[in-house]
Amino acid sequence: MPFRLPVRFAAAIGLAAAVLAGCADAPTVIAPPPPPQAPAVTLSPRLVELASAYRSYVEATSAISPAFADAEGVQRSLSTGVAYEPNQMVRGAIAYAAVVALQDRAFVEGVRVYAKDPTQRGQVAYEILKDPAYAIGLQGSASAAGLVIATMGGEAQRLYDGGKAVKQSAYEIQKQPWSKSEAPAPMRDARLANAKSLSTTAMRGDVNQTARLQQASTGAASLGLSAQAAAPPYTPTVVRGLAVAALAVLGQAGDANVDQVMGLMAEPNVGSCMSMSKLNLYQCLAVARPHYEDVFCLGQHAMMDTGRCMIRAAGLPEPHEPRFVPSAASAAKGYPAKKPPPKKGRRKS
Repeated sequence: MPFRLPVRFAAAIGLAAAVLAGCADAPTVIAPPPPPQAPAVTLSPRLVELASAYRSYVEATSAISPAFADAEGVQRSLSTGVAYEPNQMVRGAIAYAAVVALQDRAFVEGVRVYAKDPTQRGQVAYEILKDPAYAIGLQGSASAAGLVIATMGGEAQRLYDGGKAVKQSAYEIQKQPWSKSEAPAPMRDARLANAKSLSTTAMRGDVNQTARLQQASTGAASLGLSAQAAAPPYTPTVVRGLAVAALAVLGQAGDANVDQVMGLMAEPNVGSCMSMSKLNLYQCLAVARPHYEDVFCLGQHAMMDTGRCMIRAAGLPEPHEPRFVPSAASAAKGYPAKKPPPKKGRRKS
């Protein structure tokens, strides 16, 4: 007796066959491709290290206390204050400005609009590399610039104010006998040589500082900054900081593009200002004899002059110090008395 399927099974098999036959005749539907994704915000570790070295120097030098108690403390503070190479300092300032600009969400989102399309992304990056001022026209640049100006300018002002306090202590510590003693000539020569050596040695950023700035550059952490938007014109340091930040949002500031980005990391005016500060420092140390004069050199040239350069780089008004005119009272403290004005009379022929 031949085997037969139950009626209900036969009907189910027939229905499935009909469905498969219908599918074979239906057109194939292809899902649309996903929309293009913007690359992750990327800043090369090399650039982050420059920013960290700059920030670490400013932080450490601003923290120098004017309460000197001995010659050894003066020399330690002097070694901290002189330890930057001018050109690296400029590059570090621009890199740090980029990290600060990346804290502004309006700017990041304004640049991200151009990051999704590969063709548009490449064109905007090309324009920025050709002319960093192109970044000023990007959405959110005013708020990012305001953040850079307020942050860098404020930190530079603290460095300047710290130097002013140190410079003032050069007069106050003269009441302490140790401050009036003179180091032997070989020691003074070694002190100047050490200052010059530290001024040509590459700076290193603090490890924790570097990690913090790396996270901040990608948006993984916040530096907790706030400021009002600032309208152009901006200084070259601020403009180049915005340009590097925009390239980071476009995914064009990573290791693969870092050599191109390094072409933006220069600012001759600020570099010249810092180099002049160093020359003035060397001249000061070359003639300094008592320890309190070393303190003066530290406060005026290593701290105040450097702070003034960075205030200028941020675009804030430079501080003005009234000219010191010695008086008869100051002569009693060891300062030269003010010379009396010449008597008026007929000019000899």
